[in-house]
Amino acid sequence: MGIPGTAPHSDGSHDWYVTTMNQELGQHYLDDAITTFRAYKKLAEKALDQLRKEEYFSTLDDESNSIAVIIKHLAGNMLSRWTDFLTTDGEKPERNRDMEFVIEPETSKADVMNYWEKGWQRTFETVEGLQPEDLLRTVMIRGETHTAVQAINRQLAHYPYHIGQIVFLAKHFRSSDWKSLSIPKNKSVDFNNYLEQNPDRAQHRFDAAAKFNDEERKDN
Repeated sequence: MGIPGTAPHSDGSHDWYVTTMNQELGQHYLDDAITTFRAYKKLAEKALDQLRKEEYFSTLDDESNSIAVIIKHLAGNMLSRWTDFLTTDGEKPERNRDMEFVIEPETSKADVMNYWEKGWQRTFETVEGLQPEDLLRTVMIRGETHTAVQAINRQLAHYPYHIGQIVFLAKHFRSSDWKSLSIPKNKSVDFNNYLEQNPDRAQHRFDAAAKFNDEERKDN
């Protein structure tokens, strides 16, 4: 079955067209995945920048995770999933997932953030090294078969889930001093007007909201 509106050609031009479209679509997907990963990393760091050192290690109750724990878990996941992504199971035998939820007493903020950067570095190096033809290759996670696309999508869902937790906790700790990272309450119309007045902005939607908030704070 061909692409609607096209027909096979004996000279092979149809096959060339389909191959080119697949390559372009695959590259677009990879570029968008990287952009999304980077945007969520930046979003988390804008929240982290508002914290005091001790708040990295604070919990809301005995069953809750601290921000340090969430970061440690994310980085541990990244190092396991993205190391030798195409050739080994994403759940590495040397990973100790349970210990990702334990923070040793001597752990510092610098230790936590160094591990955060290490995890993201492995993520970016791996995804940026992928080619469109890799996307349908088979990879394993805990013995479960995935295409590379499915494995990437799995992480694109997982990381924002935990980054949302980081933002929630940071906002809780800062309370009324919180600097909003999204559209503030009762500001949707103003934000839409801002977007209309800046049609040529070349920035991610998170950055647009952050810039809008910065300008709002200056005006106030």
